[in-house]
Amino acid sequence: MTLMPETIDHSGELSGKRIMLLEDEVLIAIDLAYAFEDAGAVAVTANSCDEALEEIEQGLPDAAVLDVNLGRGETCRPVAQKLRELGVPFFLHSGDFDRQGELINELGAKIIPKPTPAHRLVAAVVDLFDD
Repeated sequence: MTLMPETIDHSGELSGKRIMLLEDEVLIAIDLAYAFEDAGAVAVTANSCDEALEEIEQGLPDAAVLDVNLGRGETCRPVAQKLRELGVPFFLHSGDFDRQGELINELGAKIIPKPTPAHRLVAAVVDLFDD
């Protein structure tokens, strides 16, 4: 028996929502952007804190998915703090629990471990708006 991977259709569930994706790995960012766009969202991607903060200035996101470790010693801390100040819900998407455990606890946000299929991240964002 062959099991099909779990897929959930979120078409239109995020219609018009601006979702920020802070991710330094290009292929992951592209995969996530396509998944969120398929759900009707406007996916705004950034690969550094500076880019993300500029995007926030351009237009406040409705929610965000933040990779914790952005490489070159950079973490998502400044973006998480800014989003928290602005009341924007976000969650962390990280596979770096060993090195970033203290920071992850400090940020106090829901964590979705890497790797996680993109449709599950979309579902997590949909849940942010269902609460």
